[in-house]
Parts: sequence; structure tokens; C-alpha cells
Amino acid sequence: MQRVLVVGISGAGKSTLARALGRRLGLPYHEVDALHFGGPGWAVSETYVADMERIAATGLWVLDSSGPPAVRDLLWARADTVVWLDHRRSVVMRRVVLRSLRRSLSRERLFNGNREAWREWLRADHPVWWAWTRYAGRRAEIGGRAADPRFAPLRVVRLRTPEEADAWLRTRRTRRAD
Repeated sequence: MQRVLVVGISGAGKSTLARALGRRLGLPYHEVDALHFGGPGWAVSETYVADMERIAATGLWVLDSSGPPAVRDLLWARADTVVWLDHRRSVVMRRVVLRSLRRSLSRERLFNGNREAWREWLRADHPVWWAWTRYAGRRAEIGGRAADPRFAPLRVVRLRTPEEADAWLRTRRTRRAD
């Protein structure tokens, strides 16, 4: 495992698992949303695709998403392992609602100074609504990619519960610093 994508719907725990996996394996972790949202107002970075191409070309990385369609095929083609957090909708929704509540209440700074605001809760692209409306489609898309012959060399690890994800992570060998 040297080039790892951690995939799933918003709220599945991708960033948390990817960050921990990167530490455990001694691999550089990259937060895809931080690269994607490059400026204030949730503006998409002008260098996003080039940044992702540069990271994908390196031999060692953990990414917490396969990103938007513009880079998805590239990342799936370059990865050697995909960790799919395929949790039940109820688990995902509880997590994404609580996370968004915390972020809105605390005015937590996110990617490049952006923050979740109460007025955004009614927008279709808010994480809560995104997770609810895209849940089935995202599962189908990831399942389709996992079965796609173009990505046959990939090792796909499908984790269906948070407990299963935690147990799997504990079995990953910690890389010692030399």
C-alpha cells in the first residue's frame, strides 16, 4: 500500500481514516477538499487538476477522496489500493449532521478560510443535503468503479461499519522511521 484512495460519501469518515492511515504507514496525506477549495467563498482552485496530477504522479500518498469527476479516473488509475467506507445511511447522516452543526456553531475555519454557515444549510450542495441526496448514487458509482476492468489491478477494501474500519486500521503495520 503506497498510493491509497479512501472513498465514500460525505460524513463517512474519509479524512479521519486517511489521516490516521497516512500516519500509520508513513505516507503523505493530502486533504482533497483543501486542494479543491482554493480560496474564499468556496472557490475552486485554478490549479486543482494540476495539483492532483502532480500528487498522483508521485509514488507515495493517501488521499481522502477520489475527488470530483475531473480527476477521478486519474486517481483510480494511479492508486494501488482503494479503501471504501461503505457505511449505512443512518451512520453517515448522524456523522455529517453533527459535524456540520459543530462547524456552524463554532464557526470553525475550514479549507482556505472557508466556514460552514447557517444560511448554507438550505443549499443543495451543503454536506448534509449532499450526503442525503447522493448516498445511493455515490455507492453505485464506487461499486461500479470497483468492478470496472480498467481498475482491475486495484486492491479494494470495503468496510461496512465504523467498527470494521477501526479494526482494519489497527491491523495496518506501523512504519518505523529510520
